[in-house]
Amino acid sequence: MLEPCEKLDWLQLIRTQNIGPITFHRLIAKYKTADAALKALPELSRKAGRRTQLKASDRAQCEAELEKADKHGARIIAACEDNYPKALKAIPDHPPLIYVRGHASLFGKPAVAIIGARNASGVGRKIARTLAGGLGQAGYVVTSGLARGIDGAAHDAALTTGTIAVVAGGVDVIYPPEHEDLTERIAREGAVISECPMGAQPTARDFPKRNRLISGLSRGVVVVEAAAKSGTLLTANFALEQGREVFAVPGSPLDPRCQGANRLIRDGATLVERADDIINALAAQTRNLSDKGRDLLGWADGMGEQELDPAMLASLRRQVLEILSFTPLHRDEILREADAPPGLVADTLLELVLTGEAMEHEGGRFSLSTG
Repeated sequence: MLEPCEKLDWLQLIRTQNIGPITFHRLIAKYKTADAALKALPELSRKAGRRTQLKASDRAQCEAELEKADKHGARIIAACEDNYPKALKAIPDHPPLIYVRGHASLFGKPAVAIIGARNASGVGRKIARTLAGGLGQAGYVVTSGLARGIDGAAHDAALTTGTIAVVAGGVDVIYPPEHEDLTERIAREGAVISECPMGAQPTARDFPKRNRLISGLSRGVVVVEAAAKSGTLLTANFALEQGREVFAVPGSPLDPRCQGANRLIRDGATLVERADDIINALAAQTRNLSDKGRDLLGWADGMGEQELDPAMLASLRRQVLEILSFTPLHRDEILREADAPPGLVADTLLELVLTGEAMEHEGGRFSLSTG
């Protein structure tokens, strides 16, 4: 367990501009503690040739954030602590810190996500409830995103057996407004979690981040109604990248709300008609959750703190910048393209993110900075 001052250091580091989850974990691997990483930021700025010094986030604001969490009955859990969800920790860009309202004990049970259309049909909502009820009776926690439609139906049906709501804003923010009662019930009987600051209102860019956590918490993701282009399919893609199983409920080809789910089945997702289809598939699953969720920290194994030729490092820096574009590219693609040891590529990416020349995105992707 982290001491309160150490947890504050973690919060201050992850709230620092340009530092996302992967960059955070890389800094901790390099400097061992968040305090040491914070103290190293000025020197990192100087080495990277940054004109303005990279400054840590305001400590007083971080203290106020923790006080607000305590006031709302929310706990903050660090990735190095025992009660952090093990499944979530297996994904490479897992949040260093999560806020929790409710029962963290649910993280110790296997989970399945049920997600789908916000404008779900009555049949779709009924299927979501039936699947959630069956999974709950079999001992699974149901995770979802607390959105209208399928998400809300799945949460409601799993309240008595265990449900986790992953939200795109702060855990103290009610969104959507009509789910106020459901949110409070989940906070009492299940768990509401987020990586966002207390009081943060959800924005469009927060939902993809939330989606990777929904799949990251779960052994499998079940899609019940989804349009051809929707955030639901983005969650399914995250699930595949993270080594999770993807399931889909088939629907009428005449209903636009079913086109995405039908396409997933066409592309290899497991067709689902009842909860037993999911339970049996997961029982036969032999895939290790961490196989595809390789941590970026592993890139640096054996590299140590070598003194390297500055000309070589400058050349690698140029090479990585050439590989990057304004379209986010997965770190594994960067690793394959770069003609250098993995540890050096990781260090170069870290430097480029800290200088603001590159951006870190959800799902372990990087791009050139648009700023």
